Amino acid sequence: MTGERRAGIVGVAESDIGKTPHLTVLSQQALAARDALAEAGLGKDDVDAVFTAGGWGWAPTLTLAEYLGIQPRYTDSTNIGGSSFEAHVGHATAAIRAGLIDVALITYGSTQRTGRSRGRAAPPQLTAQFELPYGLPQPVGAYALAAMRHMHEYGTTPEQLAEVAVAAREWARLNPRAPSHEPLTVADVLASPMICEPLHKLDCCLVTDGGGAVVVAAEDRFPDVATTPVEVLGHGETHTHATISNMPDLTVTGAAQSGPAAMRMAGVAHDDLDVVEIYDSFTITVLLTLESLGFCKPGEAGDFISGGRAAPGGAFPMNTNGGGLSYTHPGMYGIFLLIEAARQLRGECGDRQVPGAELALVHGTGGVLSSTSTVILGRHR
Repeated sequence: MTGERRAGIVGVAESDIGKTPHLTVLSQQALAARDALAEAGLGKDDVDAVFTAGGWGWAPTLTLAEYLGIQPRYTDSTNIGGSSFEAHVGHATAAIRAGLIDVALITYGSTQRTGRSRGRAAPPQLTAQFELPYGLPQPVGAYALAAMRHMHEYGTTPEQLAEVAVAAREWARLNPRAPSHEPLTVADVLASPMICEPLHKLDCCLVTDGGGAVVVAAEDRFPDVATTPVEVLGHGETHTHATISNMPDLTVTGAAQSGPAAMRMAGVAHDDLDVVEIYDSFTITVLLTLESLGFCKPGEAGDFISGGRAAPGGAFPMNTNGGGLSYTHPGMYGIFLLIEAARQLRGECGDRQVPGAELALVHGTGGVLSSTSTVILGRHR
C-alpha cells in the first residue's frame, strides 16, 4: 500500500557559509540543491516536490522552482522559523506515505551576515504591542526572559549555560568548516560582553550567511540512489505562541508535544538514541529543549550537560558539527541539524564521528521559542 511507503533522506549538502557576498539567497539554494541531488545520484527532473522557508519574495517556492527549472506537483513554503525544515521533512514523509510524491527537495538560503539584516526591525505585529513599544530587543530579549525565569525557578547558573557553548566549541574544533578552532572555557563565555542579561555574547549564536539542501525520497527510489538512505522514522510539530509575552510557560517549549509524538511514531525511547542535534540559537534554548523533550526533569538540564557530557567523548553526543553557537547560523538553522544528523548516521563525519551512530533525534526551534519540530532518523538497513 502506498500509505505504508517509507521515506528517507538520500542527499544533503551545504553551500558556502560564513560571509558570502558572491552569492545570493537563490544561488545559495541552487548550489546546495545541485550538490545534494548529485550526492543522491538524482537530477532535478526527478524532483516532484519543492519545499523552502524564508528565501526570496512573497512566494519562495514559486521563485525557487522557476530558478531551478522545476515544475513540482507538490509545494510547501511553510515558515515557522528555524524549525521549518524539520517540519518539511515530516510533511514530505507524509506526502510520500500517501503516494503523492516520490522525491522532495528541501532548501534554505540566507545572506543575513552580508546584508546586515539581523538587527532590522520586524514588521509590526498586533500581539507585540506589549513588547516592541517598551524596547525588548528581539530575538535575544525573549530568550533572556526565558533564561531569567529558568534561573528564578530552578537556580540555573550562568556557568551551566556556558557549558552548552563550551561543548559546542569542542565539536567545532573537530569540524574543518567551522569558523574557529580555538578552545573555549566557561570563564571565556562569562567574560564575553553581556548582550541581554543573563546572556553573554558567547551564549548567542553566530550571525552568518549560508544555504543548505536535503533530498527526501520514497523507498521505491532507494535502489536508484548513490547514498545509504537515512530513514525518517518519526515526526512531530507544534507552535505555542508568536510573541514571548504570550508563551504559556517560559520554561517549557513545544518540544514537550513534538518530541514525544516523534518518538512514539518511531517506536524509540531516549536511551535508544545515539546522537542528538538540537537547535542552539542561544544556550538557554538547549537547556529548555532537553527538559521539554524529556531527557531530564524540569530544572535538571544544567546538571545534565555539565562536566563535558555533551562534548566529544561525553556520554551524550549533541550538536556534533559545532551547532549554531560555533559552526553556522544564517537566520534559520534547522536545515543544518538535518544535514549533520544524516552525515553522522552515514558515518561520514571524520574526527567528530560518533561511533556506531544508528539513531538520531533532530529538533528545531523557531521564532522566540514559538515553534518546535522533532524528527527521528535511523540508518537504513
